Amino acid sequence: MPPEDWEQTLGAGPLLGIAAAAIAVLLFLIIRWRLHAFLALILVSVLTAFATGVPAQSVVDVITSGFGTTLGSVALLVGLGAMLGRMVETSGGAAVMAETLVRRFGEKRAPLALGVASLIFGFPIFFDAGLVVMLPIVFAVARRLGGSVLTYGLPTAGAFSVMHVFVPPHPGPVAASELLGADPGMVILLGLVVALPTWYVSSYLYGMWAGRRWQLPVPELLGSSDEEKPDNPPGLGTVLGVLLLPLVLIFVNTGLDTLRGAGVVDGDATWVRVARAVGSTPIALLIAVLVAAWVMGARRGRDASTVERLLESALGPVCSVILITGAGGMFGAVLRASGIGGALEDALGDLGLPVIVAGFLISTVLRVAQGSATVALITTAGLIQPAVAGGDFSGVQLAAIVLAVAAGSVMASHVNDSGFWLVGRFFGMDVRTTLRTWTVMETIIGTMGFAIAFLVFSVA
Repeated sequence: MPPEDWEQTLGAGPLLGIAAAAIAVLLFLIIRWRLHAFLALILVSVLTAFATGVPAQSVVDVITSGFGTTLGSVALLVGLGAMLGRMVETSGGAAVMAETLVRRFGEKRAPLALGVASLIFGFPIFFDAGLVVMLPIVFAVARRLGGSVLTYGLPTAGAFSVMHVFVPPHPGPVAASELLGADPGMVILLGLVVALPTWYVSSYLYGMWAGRRWQLPVPELLGSSDEEKPDNPPGLGTVLGVLLLPLVLIFVNTGLDTLRGAGVVDGDATWVRVARAVGSTPIALLIAVLVAAWVMGARRGRDASTVERLLESALGPVCSVILITGAGGMFGAVLRASGIGGALEDALGDLGLPVIVAGFLISTVLRVAQGSATVALITTAGLIQPAVAGGDFSGVQLAAIVLAVAAGSVMASHVNDSGFWLVGRFFGMDVRTTLRTWTVMETIIGTMGFAIAFLVFSVA
């Protein structure tokens, strides 16, 4: 990272111009010159660091720190999630789940069923963890019914996105609630009021339209659809148990953290620490993979070498996903280390707008500039905290302000957002298609979420 005594001397205008130019160059290299996204992200990250004046001796530290920090949160989840999905897929469990969904909800309502299930799973589960767990089911339903994978994938991804950004106990809205003095219970209630209709319009309806507009095949990320499946696929209860296991463990972790914050349980108690460790996302997924290897492998007559081969085969296809996602985090880290966020705070801090509108706009600009939704949300909450504290706002209005800032933090996901690369590679999309689908969907989520929050704020 840059040395402590280094100060950015460029103003907000030049920094914003450099950021815009960097994004334009990145898109040109990837879309026009067909340079591999991993190489393009590294190259543009280095050039951006030098252009913004980051000390030369710190450039390597900045890019490797951003890369490593992103991989620390993504690599384990994607790797373990791919292994879990591989076992569910090759055992025939995904097909069993797909057949059940189609039979009970009908072919036309299968995308809706996938989205509703993801909304439920997404209450305690982070976006990326929930998505990798649901992937084999999404792919199986898409293969079973045909059509574009986006018809089934976007309602699922959008469900996890709206829950992650609007509803506690996810970290962004929790941190913003604490900073702005909003009641977490009220934020949960209004978060659901915002999240559910927003998902229906932005993810389900838009996903159905996008699926007709872009006909994308199911990626072979979890294995080929024509691979031989065993004669004794697991039952529906077994499949649900394996998929719900990590979600339940993570929910226990989240619940204990909430109870600890409320003073109901002693956070220093040994059993609480152990339970929270077991419920951490990587360990929860590890436990689920081991259980899946047993109940969907050994118990179904597969020897140890076959199970090992299946698990090994899961990692190859996702290596590109992991590396490109890490490089996207690297680019975002360079933009943050260059001081762009701080310069924008100074420039946008005194807009003379209603606090709820200013919070949304500042959060949006910070999101577009540096990529991280969490950074944009928490930074904006801290920036508008004095204005909120000095105002006479009701509990409902405080919760609406939190949700408006959260809406801004999800706007316009693009090439400096690691989630952009994660979703694009999961669904087999190139950069142009990801911009036309995922970026548009996230922008609709942010815009509609803000509109509902502003309406609630106005009538409260």
